[in-house]
Amino acid sequence: MTPLILVLAIIVLLIVGVAVVGLALKLLWWALVGLVIGWLAKFLVPAYRPVGWLATILYGIGGALLGGVVADAIGVGGLVQFLLAIAAAAVLIVVVGGARR
Repeated sequence: MTPLILVLAIIVLLIVGVAVVGLALKLLWWALVGLVIGWLAKFLVPAYRPVGWLATILYGIGGALLGGVVADAIGVGGLVQFLLAIAAAAVLIVVVGGARR
């Protein structure tokens, strides 16, 4: 009975470990995509707005989510979805950056 419980505990720990590593990699991927989208969006904003790295990542992730939802609603994907994500992140930078001043 004890070896069976030990084997089951090891299997459960492996499954939980894989899930945690997968979640960490997914969050890292979202951060990198958010950084790229936020960085590109900062170039679309005409006025200089000092935005830090963390804010750039968060605006980029928010823009990616908004762009993905809008692209899915109108039935497009790929490059159009990427462009919508950049535009949404630029709007977030303008709106939130304007509200902070």
